[in-house]
Amino acid sequence: MKRIVVVGGGAGGLELVSRLGRKYRRREDVEITLVDAAERHLWKPLLHEVATGFMDIGADALEYRAHALKNGYRYCFGEMQGVDRDRREIELAPLFGSKGQALLPVRHIPYDYLVLAVGSVSNDFGTPGVAQNCITLDSSSQAVKLHEQLTEELLRFSGTHSAEPVTVAIVGGGATGVELAAVQHHVIEVLKKYAPSGVEGLASAPVQRFLKITLVEAGPRLLPPLPESISAKALQTLQELGVDVRVSTQITEATSEGLITRDGELIPACIMVWAAGVKGANFLRDLAGLETGRNNQLVVTETLQTTRDPAVFAIGDCASRAMGDGRFVPPRAQSAHQMADNCYRNLVALERDGAAKLQPYHYKDMGSLVNLARYKTLGAMMGPFATREIFVEGLLARLAYLSLYRMHQIALHGYLRTVYFMWAGRIHRTVRRMIKLH
Repeated sequence: MKRIVVVGGGAGGLELVSRLGRKYRRREDVEITLVDAAERHLWKPLLHEVATGFMDIGADALEYRAHALKNGYRYCFGEMQGVDRDRREIELAPLFGSKGQALLPVRHIPYDYLVLAVGSVSNDFGTPGVAQNCITLDSSSQAVKLHEQLTEELLRFSGTHSAEPVTVAIVGGGATGVELAAVQHHVIEVLKKYAPSGVEGLASAPVQRFLKITLVEAGPRLLPPLPESISAKALQTLQELGVDVRVSTQITEATSEGLITRDGELIPACIMVWAAGVKGANFLRDLAGLETGRNNQLVVTETLQTTRDPAVFAIGDCASRAMGDGRFVPPRAQSAHQMADNCYRNLVALERDGAAKLQPYHYKDMGSLVNLARYKTLGAMMGPFATREIFVEGLLARLAYLSLYRMHQIALHGYLRTVYFMWAGRIHRTVRRMIKLH
């Protein structure tokens, strides 16, 4: 029996097991297994919508167990704590219940081919106080935590009729930070409708009466990977919304009172979000002697196999692959999607013939899009015949942005079921409240 084990149910890992499971679901001599320490999947670019309440993880997340049953793969709940490359098996940590009771002992899962798709975590660059005082958006649980904190602070504000607004500071002017700042502004516009009736004028007050958002970027401009024209439009939109944007500002410490800049200024905040960069999880540094490069990522060959073991693949944000121009494949959803497609083809080839010639992976930059809530969608796209990036905004950019998630759903469910999900989502939005209030 050929056993293919995928660790990590993010964008790349889940797309990979979905395709492999559907291909081999009627084969008893091939077993596909997904291992993940969570029980549900939500597309990572949507975590900021969970954090602000526009998306309800209980209603919108995908359950691994149900998806595995429908798509022909096994799902194993657990956290990988080691890889034995000689025995070709991974080790899962013991599982404990909510009261601390032992539920499952250490488990070992054998493999013929192992795919590591464990994603990335936020990179605090060793900044003191970040781990203790800032929230990151690495997982759905952290997004839920941010939503709870924001809801609690707004409840305190409305209950005390405080003269000071809720203060939120976001570190990182990339897509996550920019989108989060815009969508939080939109949240307050919606929540104003629920302002206490006894507080005169509160429902008609400007958003800044409720919420003060500061967005901090260490570089000279927002959205560094995108053209300067798009960066300038994003800056203009945020400033029109009242967001205090600080560029060329480096944070040297995070305290319980707020963020401290290199110049010694305190940016006060009761909620702090760190979205300044990503890296591979620390455990990858010492994982089974596999080679790691910058930011703890696993170094892979052109076929996405790790350099020291051809039976172990790595895809997505945890993989480090240099391109022809010396740059590295960027940690984007489109990279994970393309890597999953290449890895699928190579694993199928290996299952047919263990000595098959594998296809090299080539990153294709399809451009980047940023969605500033209902205010603006803009970005740069690369068409199949374009020789340079094409600037887009407005309705075209919004449709292109939405299509990225639909492509992910198609990879997971197929075309027909994705159409069902689209109609179900539309119906759901008409019968439930616009935003999650708790």
